[in-house]
Amino acid sequence: MIKELHGPNAVQLELTGELINKNPTSPINLIKPYSSSDKELVPLRNKLPLEIPPLEEGEENKIVKVLKERKTRNKKEREYLVRYKTKLKKMNDYLRKI
Repeated sequence: MIKELHGPNAVQLELTGELINKNPTSPINLIKPYSSSDKELVPLRNKLPLEIPPLEEGEENKIVKVLKERKTRNKKEREYLVRYKTKLKKMNDYLRKI
């Protein structure tokens, strides 16, 4: 929501949630009027329930790729950043042994 105008080229926004720590001043050319979407024009915009595919036996922790290798403070042991088959990218883990 626009809080106030700062001259002809900038506006101050009222930010909430995660954006509260961001700079509230924005260029006016980036501001667009809000319009709700028509459900007939955009039918897939409704959230569909996610279906979790069934896992095969022993597939829950199957390593797909080793992404990175690093030495620990001990300098004798190494850790490997691995990506799992069934987990999201942000859930990659460092393992000491593969």
